[in-house]
Amino acid sequence: MFTDMLTFGQINVSELLLCTGSSAVLGLIIALCYMFKSKYSKSFVCTLVMLPVIVQAVIMLVNGNVGTGVAVMGAFSLVRFRSVPGTSREIGALFLAMTAGIATGMGQLVFAFAVTGFVCLIMLILTAIKFGESPQAASELKITVPEDMDFENAFDDILSGYTSSYRLISSKTTNMGSLYELKYEIILKEDSSVKKMIDEIRCRNGNLTVVCGQKQVSHQDEL
Repeated sequence: MFTDMLTFGQINVSELLLCTGSSAVLGLIIALCYMFKSKYSKSFVCTLVMLPVIVQAVIMLVNGNVGTGVAVMGAFSLVRFRSVPGTSREIGALFLAMTAGIATGMGQLVFAFAVTGFVCLIMLILTAIKFGESPQAASELKITVPEDMDFENAFDDILSGYTSSYRLISSKTTNMGSLYELKYEIILKEDSSVKKMIDEIRCRNGNLTVVCGQKQVSHQDEL
């Protein structure tokens, strides 16, 4: 169904330009799809545009010398050179860009456009319908309490009044064992005031540190 458009070892300029142009277009499509309702940086989306072209060049260079199998493994290992860990959405976009580059590098232009279009369409639909998003974002509450305080159930009445649900995630000693830090996962009620909740907690924990903020989501859990 899908046929190679290249004769390796005899690649002419027109074939090279066709594959390179196709790679750039595919990279631009992937970048635009990634940018849809997503936070992004200029450097990352530019990388998504260039990556299929780079991978395509690698495939063309090594084919016939080391073999397509080694080329594929080497191209996908480029993910390891990212300076910071990426979210699941970023990693997915990177792998799609590299897949497109591998396909164009082997002359499978129709296959490259078909797969890229299909995956991008699925990504756009899932993003548009907010698939997998929780109805209300969870927050993280950290409460510091003195060593001699019986903290079990000590803040249940306060949290019940300001949150729709809460649970104690962890408790640990801090400040050389003289204090405890309690970490809660909470979902605030719509009309709740974070300031009032913190003020009530401070009155009970001896005015020690109270921190309430967005829950840290691991990269594996992000879309």
